[in-house]
Amino acid sequence: MTSSSATPKSVTRLIEELSRLPGIGPKTASRLTYHLLRMPEEQTQSLAEALTAMKANTRLCSICFNITEADPCPVCSDPARDSALLCVVEDPLDVLAIERVAEFNGLYHVLHGVIAPVEGVGPEDLKIRELVARVAGGKIREVIMATNPSLEGESTAAYLQRQLKPLGVRITRLARGLPVGGDVEYADETTLARALAGRSELT
Repeated sequence: MTSSSATPKSVTRLIEELSRLPGIGPKTASRLTYHLLRMPEEQTQSLAEALTAMKANTRLCSICFNITEADPCPVCSDPARDSALLCVVEDPLDVLAIERVAEFNGLYHVLHGVIAPVEGVGPEDLKIRELVARVAGGKIREVIMATNPSLEGESTAAYLQRQLKPLGVRITRLARGLPVGGDVEYADETTLARALAGRSELT
């Protein structure tokens, strides 16, 4: 690896920042950095502007907590959606995955993670209080638990079930078309469609 004294500080800083991104180690960060150095200036400028605009223009929807530029988001403000059907997901990427299937016409609630005590993530760190308040409003007919079929995802779904059951709402879980240990965002469209269609009651 190139010694720090042979690498400009600005280059080293970008490598360090890129390596903070999920799935990108130091070697990949270095390759990306040197690729950016070879790119025409207008392309690197366009990338920088896109990053700045994304941070400046996006926020969380005050209803579902998905990432949006308008509040409420287009899904929450769409009168054609079934407002009595609520799908609970871990992350915004899960919303994109389910929307690609074009089989679900309800609304969403994004938790922004799962309960993971080992990592110091408790119920108070997620959008659970907001979910309970939303369901307690009385307009929700069914809540679909679409957390990932991992240990943390299953534990989070069980916790949510205990919180929501006293409210008298129907609670279902995505069918086992999803592989255990897999992520919703990586599931193919056919698998997700079957999981939605075959969701089961949580008792």
